[in-house]
Amino acid sequence: MNITIRRPARALGLSLAASLALVGCSAAGDVKAASPDGAGEEEIAVVMDMVDAWNNTDWEKVVDLFADDGVLHSMMIDPITGKESIRARINHMGEGLESITLHVKNIGVGGNVVFIERVDEFIYNGHAGEVPVAGVIEIVDGKVKVWREYYDRDELLSEMGVTVDFDSEAR
Repeated sequence: MNITIRRPARALGLSLAASLALVGCSAAGDVKAASPDGAGEEEIAVVMDMVDAWNNTDWEKVVDLFADDGVLHSMMIDPITGKESIRARINHMGEGLESITLHVKNIGVGGNVVFIERVDEFIYNGHAGEVPVAGVIEIVDGKVKVWREYYDRDELLSEMGVTVDFDSEAR
């Protein structure tokens, strides 16, 4: 496993192994720490908080991490803008979600944009599944301004065991 962590563990007050465990990674394999100047630490911290909120199914924290006019955009469907719309989508999806773990494979930052590669493992209405995901997340003033998700929508729905897209049910 090749994991790039661009936030030094000292920023969290944790060891690198503990920081990796926080997001479901093991310290085995090539692990690269951040640059000594700490560039991107705040942006990575927001995304790591988001990963933690998802792993704990803390939907209010997920919503709180968005800017008031934040955008959540699964690229194969229409974007959702604003905390109330995001809350409605997350809560609707969360109704059937028994558990979820975002397994971070790689994470990096360029400017205020965080790039995250992960595998989302979940149980949705009794159906276990997993799907690979790439996310591009713009952080402004410590909040998610835009979160773009890239994954195969048909694969996600199949892994969830659903025949009707939950996006269409939410409308």
